[in-house]
Amino acid sequence: MGEAAVKVAGRRETPPERRTTGLRRLWKYKLLYVLLIPAFVWVFLFDYLPLYGISIAFVDYNAIQGLSASPWAGLNYFRMLFESEMFMNAFVNTLIISLYKMISGFICPILLALALNEIRSAWFKKTLQTAVYLPRFVSWVVYGGIITLLLSPETGIINKVIEFFGGDPVYLLVDPAYFRTILVVTDAMKEMGWAAIIYIAAIAGLNPEVYEAAIMDGATRFKRIVHITLPGIASTIVVIFILRVGYVMSAGLDQVINLYNPMVFEVGDILDTYIYRVGIEQFSLSLAAAADVIKGAIGLVLVLIANHIAKRINDSGIF
Repeated sequence: MGEAAVKVAGRRETPPERRTTGLRRLWKYKLLYVLLIPAFVWVFLFDYLPLYGISIAFVDYNAIQGLSASPWAGLNYFRMLFESEMFMNAFVNTLIISLYKMISGFICPILLALALNEIRSAWFKKTLQTAVYLPRFVSWVVYGGIITLLLSPETGIINKVIEFFGGDPVYLLVDPAYFRTILVVTDAMKEMGWAAIIYIAAIAGLNPEVYEAAIMDGATRFKRIVHITLPGIASTIVVIFILRVGYVMSAGLDQVINLYNPMVFEVGDILDTYIYRVGIEQFSLSLAAAADVIKGAIGLVLVLIANHIAKRINDSGIF
């Protein structure tokens, strides 16, 4: 028989020689598989093992009695969340802020990568890359303090500019009309340099002969970007977009908790700060766990939907 696999008892069975080849390949790269063991252990300990804690959302958890001895609560805590005005406010704020951040955090790195790719001066390009990467390595505690100083109505440079043109100082961080915009802009400024690395690497992998041919045909820089660069990194863009969709229910705990205050609580409270406040400050762990389960479930569903749409459109996806 010339087929790679034969039918035996109604099933297709892999021939012995192919199984032997697979075992030889496994033995040949045994050291590489050994190197994967620490990564598998890490993922199991910190990603899969903690999933057992999801059951806290379904019991009336008592830290003294333990999880197994805590009485069963069913969906009571989920019902409490959807009846809570504070939770619904945090839920809506999370969606609004995350969508704004997803748009800015998705578009800005692409534009930055395209701009850096067009710079011909090597030293200027490296200097600019370093400058836009640096904020990524500054914690939100420090970065938030810098933002607070910049936006201060007394000493902030923003209000100094406003006063120079005859306006009155504005305390931007306590004004609900500006707070969400500040969150989106400062997040983009901090993260876009680091996020652009992936797109820069994807652009560097494109065939330079295609660009040379386009130049010989008289294509301008803009046309080369539209017709060569963007289509060339389209699969990378799709994968990054799908991954960002998974974090749509995470609006940035570190950033918000360092910048928000009671004056902007109505527009700045998000699910992460709600979970922190309920779980840590009020020690209602079951309620906090229920909120986290809702957050994770929505993220999972959105990733599956985005991946399905991406595969239907251009056959690109993460799985």
